[in-house]
Amino acid sequence: MDIHITLHGRRDLTGQIYAQLRAGIIEGRLAANARLPSTRDLAVQLGVSRKTALDVFERLIAEGFLRTRAGDGTFVADGLARLPSVRPEPVSARARATGIWRRMPERMTMPMPPAHETLDCDFKGGATDKTLFPYDAWRRCLNQALRMQARTGGGMASYRDPGGEQELRLGIARYLAFSRAVVCNWQDVLVTQGAQQALDLLARVVIQPGDVVAVEEPGYPPARALFAALGARIAQVPVDGEGIIVKKLPRNTRLVYVTPSHQFPLGMPMSLDRRVGLLEWAAKRGAVIVEDDYDGEFRFEGRPVESLKSLDRAGLVAYVGTFSKTLFPDLRLGYVVPPATLSEPLRNAKQVCDWHSCMLTQTALGAFMLNGEYAKHLRRMHKWYAERRAVLIARLTGDLAPWFEPLPATAGIHLVARLAAPWREDDVVAAARGVGRDLRHSRVLCRPADAARRAARLWRHERRGDRARHDAARGAHAEAARLALDRRLPCRTKGFAAGFFFK
Repeated sequence: MDIHITLHGRRDLTGQIYAQLRAGIIEGRLAANARLPSTRDLAVQLGVSRKTALDVFERLIAEGFLRTRAGDGTFVADGLARLPSVRPEPVSARARATGIWRRMPERMTMPMPPAHETLDCDFKGGATDKTLFPYDAWRRCLNQALRMQARTGGGMASYRDPGGEQELRLGIARYLAFSRAVVCNWQDVLVTQGAQQALDLLARVVIQPGDVVAVEEPGYPPARALFAALGARIAQVPVDGEGIIVKKLPRNTRLVYVTPSHQFPLGMPMSLDRRVGLLEWAAKRGAVIVEDDYDGEFRFEGRPVESLKSLDRAGLVAYVGTFSKTLFPDLRLGYVVPPATLSEPLRNAKQVCDWHSCMLTQTALGAFMLNGEYAKHLRRMHKWYAERRAVLIARLTGDLAPWFEPLPATAGIHLVARLAAPWREDDVVAAARGVGRDLRHSRVLCRPADAARRAARLWRHERRGDRARHDAARGAHAEAARLALDRRLPCRTKGFAAGFFFK
C-alpha cells in the first residue's frame, strides 16, 4: 500500500515522515489494523534511506501508534479506534450549500428508521421480501456476465453505451410490450440507476429554473424534492377517486408527474377517462407527462389498466419503471422509455451524469429476463404477495375495523388505511413502535397544513369538537391502540405497508 507523504526539502526527513504518519493515525486516515508498507518499500517510495524509515517506525512503535507481528509486517495499532472521532469545526462560511440542500423539508424525503433499530414487524411501504428471490438463478446469470465481460473488448477495458447494455434493453422492451402494452424498440429504452435517476435526467433535459412542475397531492416526496432542487416551481395538484384532477393543473405547466397505475400513496388507479383527459390537456399545451409505473406489475383485482404511454399519440409521455419493487432496491436499476424527441438529449445527460450504469449487473439482469427467470420470479412474487395482502385486508376489515378503514387499492405492494377518530396518528405510530411494529406517518406525504386546507377532505389532522375532552382521551386511546396492534396486526405481510390517514 502506498502512503501519501509529502517531503519539503531534505532537512529532518525523519521528523517530516514521523509527523505525517502520526497525524494520519490520529485523524483516522490510517485505520486501525491497516498494514503499512515495509521499511524497504517506504524508503524506495519516498527516496530516503532505509535507516530513516526504520527510525520512524521504531519511534511510532515505541509510542504505541504501530505494532509489529513477527513475519507478517507492521500494522496500525487499534487503541485509537476506541476513541470517538473528532471532526474539526468549519473554518470558513464560504463553502455553503445553496437553497434547498441546506435543510431538506421533511415532506420532501422518505423516512429512514435508525440503523440500530430492530423491529419484530416493519410495515415499510414498498419493501420487498428478498427471501423469495431466486439467488441460485441470479448467481448463474452473474457468472455468465463475468465470462462475457472477460471476453468483451479483446481484453481492453473501455466505457460502455450510456443507454445501457443491449441484452437488458431488449429484455425490458419485450417485457413492456407483453405486460404493459408499451410498444418500443430496445433502442428506445434508457437504463438508469433506479427510477430516481430517470426522473432526474428527465427533469434536467425538460425543465429550466422557474418552470412549473405539477405533482400529485398527496404524492411521492423524493420526486417533489428533485424537481424543487432543480429550480422548478412545484404545483401540488389534488387527487380524487379517479386520480389527478386535470382541470386544476396550472395552464403554464411544463411537466406533469403522475403515478397512474397505483397512485402513491393512496393506491387508486387513474380512470381511463382521466387518462385520456390528461393526454388531451398535455397535447394542447405541449407539456411532458412523466408516468411513474413503480409497482404496476402487482395487480390483484380487475383487468390491467392501459398505461398512459400506450395511449400516447402525441409523443409526450415518458414511461419510467424500476426493478426495486420486483427484485430489490440494492440493484439500483431502472429505466425510462421517453418520447422520441427526448431520446438523444437523455442519452447525453446520462453520459454527463455518470456515463453508464454497471455493465456486470446489466448483463446479468438481461440474461435473467431473456431466459425467462424474471417472469417466473414475478409469478411467484405475485402469488405470495396476493396471499399476504389478503391476510392484511381481512384483519383491517375484520377485528380491526373499528379502528382502521383501508382505502380501495387494486394493485401495488403497499396499502393505506384511514384512522378512526378521535385517535391521533402520532399516538398510534408510537404505540405500535412500543411493541415492535413500525407504521409510517402520513404527514411527510402531503404539503404543510397551512397550504392544504383545500384538501381537507383527505388530510384532516383533528376533528372539530371538544378539544379538552379529546386531549383527556388521548392516553386511553393510545393504550387501546397498543393492545390492538400487539394482539391483532399480522406480521406475515412483508411486502406490504399500512400508512394511516385521519378521517
